[in-house]
Amino acid sequence: FIEDQEWQDFSATFNNVMAEFLGSQLEPNYIARLKRRTYVEFMPGPQERRETFLVIREIKTMEVVTVIETLSPANKRGSCDGREQYLAKREESLASRTNLVELDLLRGGKRLPMLNLPAGDYFAIVSRGHRRPRADVFPWTLRDRLPTIPIPLKQDEPEVPLNLQAVFTTVYDRARYQLSLDYTA
Repeated sequence: FIEDQEWQDFSATFNNVMAEFLGSQLEPNYIARLKRRTYVEFMPGPQERRETFLVIREIKTMEVVTVIETLSPANKRGSCDGREQYLAKREESLASRTNLVELDLLRGGKRLPMLNLPAGDYFAIVSRGHRRPRADVFPWTLRDRLPTIPIPLKQDEPEVPLNLQAVFTTVYDRARYQLSLDYTA
């Protein structure tokens, strides 16, 4: 229901709340910051799309060590400019030593390319820069609670846990989606 009716609001709020949840766990060496990406999608006419994502930076150097992407419907639409642009950005991240965490909270659309993806409705993929091409995949179904996933930092630093269920519940409660979602749709 969120995917079809409130996705744009949900995804931006979800990324903000993730940054809040990670903030105190990252101190004193790292910070999480919300970033925005804008692109034009042509379907059928040009439409400007805005998406947010998180970056975690080492404070001392301001180097980006981890990128956390919450996939959008445009990232998962076949033959779509948003998908092509996201895949190019993804390849750039995967070619670097930056950690990449992808959150696929959408049931619809075409899954991103990945070998041996297990069964599931939703996925968190944690790709550590020093372990590529391997990645950890956290699948879950519609009936499962969202998992707690590790957020990698620099190679020798301990990872921080991110409780996706707690983030989701906070976003849902703050936005009061129960007032706007049509559960009969």
